[in-house]
Amino acid sequence: MNKEWSELNKKMQTQIRKKDTYEEGIGTLFELRNQLMETLTSFYDELSKEEFNAIPFINADGYHSKTIAYSIWHIFRIEDIVAHTLINEDEQVFFAGNYQERINSPIITTGNELVKQQIADFSKQLNLKELYSYIFEVKESTDKIIKDLYYDDLKRKVSEDRKEYLKSLHVVSNDENAIWLVDYWCNKDMRGLIQMPFSRHWIMHVEAGLRIKNKVHS
Repeated sequence: MNKEWSELNKKMQTQIRKKDTYEEGIGTLFELRNQLMETLTSFYDELSKEEFNAIPFINADGYHSKTIAYSIWHIFRIEDIVAHTLINEDEQVFFAGNYQERINSPIITTGNELVKQQIADFSKQLNLKELYSYIFEVKESTDKIIKDLYYDDLKRKVSEDRKEYLKSLHVVSNDENAIWLVDYWCNKDMRGLIQMPFSRHWIMHVEAGLRIKNKVHS
C-alpha cells in the first residue's frame, strides 16, 4: 500500500475515535480523498480509452484483475449508495443526475457481479467524460455529508427500514459476488462506513489502477 496514503488512513482512523480529535480526523480524511482523486484525475489526463478498458491481469486474484474504468465506476457507485441511501437517506447522485443514460451504462449496480471479460465489455460501453462528471459530483456530495456529521452521529447504525429500502432499489445485484454487501454495510455504524467505502476502499482500487496503468501505459 502507498505509504503516505496508508499513514493518512491510519491517522484518520485514530483521530475520529476521539471527540477532541474528530474534526482533525475529518480534515485528514479529506486530505487523503483529495490525494486519491488527484491520481484518478491524472488517469483521465494521461490514458487513452483503450487503456481505461484494458484488463491485463484478467486471471489474477485481487483488485488489479479489473479495468481502470470499472474500478472508478465501482468506487463511486458504492460511495453514492452508502452516502446517500444509507447515511443521508436522500436520492443518489446517480439517479438525480440521470447518470445511467449519460454514462451509457447497462447496469445501475456496484458491478460486483461482473467477472473477467464481462468487466472488459462493460468498460467499453462507458462514456468516460460523463463517468468523471459523476465521480466529481459524488465526491463533492459525500464530502458535504461527512462535514455535516457530528462525532455523536458515528455510533448510529443503519436502520432495518433503510436496509429494506436499499434492497428495493436493486443497486446491489443478487449475485453471490455482490449480495453480501448489503449485510456488510448495514452491520456497520457510521464510523465503520467512513473507514471503508470512503477511504480504504478508494486506496485499494486506486492502487490497483496504478498497477494496471504501469502495465498498459508506455
